[in-house]
Parts: sequence; C-alpha cells; structure tokens
Amino acid sequence: MIITQKKPIEELMAMIGDAANIAILGCNSCATACATGGEKEIKELSAYLEAHGKKVVATAIGDYCCMNMSTKSCMKKLAAANPDAVVCMSCGDGVQVAAKHINVPVYPSNNTMFLGEALRLGVFEEACHLCGNCVLGKTGGICPISRCAKSLVNGPCGGQKNGKCEVNPENDCAWIMIYNRLEALGQLDKLAQTRDDKGYADVSYPRTINIRGKK
Repeated sequence: MIITQKKPIEELMAMIGDAANIAILGCNSCATACATGGEKEIKELSAYLEAHGKKVVATAIGDYCCMNMSTKSCMKKLAAANPDAVVCMSCGDGVQVAAKHINVPVYPSNNTMFLGEALRLGVFEEACHLCGNCVLGKTGGICPISRCAKSLVNGPCGGQKNGKCEVNPENDCAWIMIYNRLEALGQLDKLAQTRDDKGYADVSYPRTINIRGKK
C-alpha cells in the first residue's frame, strides 16, 4: 500500500491560489485506506473550499488513480465541468496520471510517504523501498533496505543499544530482527553468505517495465 498524509491545508490553498472553480479527484484504493482521499475526505475538502470562496464544480473517485485508462475516464468527467484547477487526493503517481488528461493545473492534496503495511487501522509501517533487487529470501523476509536506517545489507553497524537502532531508538535494530527470524527458521547459515552491495545503477530512475514484450 502506498502511504500518504494530507498536506497542511494552508499549503494546498496556496497552490490553488486564485483558481475559483475547482474539481476534486479522489482514490478508492490506498488513499481511502489512509483516510486521505476517499469519499469522506472529498466531502470534507469540498466543504472547506466552498467555505473559503471556491466553487467545487465536479468530483470523482477512481478505483486506482495510478491506472491510466480508468483515471482518464474520471478526468473526462472533471474536464467537462471546466475547472480552473483539479485537486488530486491520491499518491504522487495518481497526480501525475491525472495531469496527463487535462489542460489545467493538477495539485496534490497529499504527501506521498512510503510503500508500507497496515499494522492496524490507521497505523502504517514502512516495508519496502521498491529498490528493484530483492534480498528478502536471504534475510528471513525482513527488508534491511527499508528497516535498517543505514540500509546495510551484510549485517549490523554495531551502533545498536539494547536492541534498538542508534539512528532512531524507537526502532528495533533490523539486523537483530533478521538474526532472530533466521534462527527461528533454522537458517542462520544464511548470515554467513556475502550479499553484494546494492547496485542502484541497475535501477536508476525513471524505470519502465513492459511485461507484454515488444509490440
């Protein structure tokens, strides 16, 4: 799940500026789960904008704002209302998809934080850096890139104290977690395996993946 947080409303209003007629696009997937872009949040933002002199001319919610074709359909509906600007209540990818399909500014209402997991309702934890070279099979299913503050791939730094990270003492040391997990799995021998340093040149941005092959 892509985790988002609402931008301060003052920041959003500054982006909107003098635009008078506003359309709003929400996302029925990750942003809804994060309470940053579902039906409830669309209604709340609409009411706020109307109360501050803006006119909300249209709203829509896509199943996944990151999906090009379905978002294109939503944007046709919004474009028909002739807005001066669109507020997109999704992750940054959804904002970019929406912006492709309308010739007015599209502004993000959210900050895109990380790819994470829902620990419980309203509590999210970063889980994956989307680095393109997964080592989870060697680390007991615990990602050292996202869970270790230094993204170390061959063991701990030595700075942990009482099992906690020296960078952020609120976090458990990722490599102690990995050790304990591998021990429980009977796979401690994997700790002796040397892992190559992360070669980020292989996943330099921007990336494109085509599973359909050349056409």
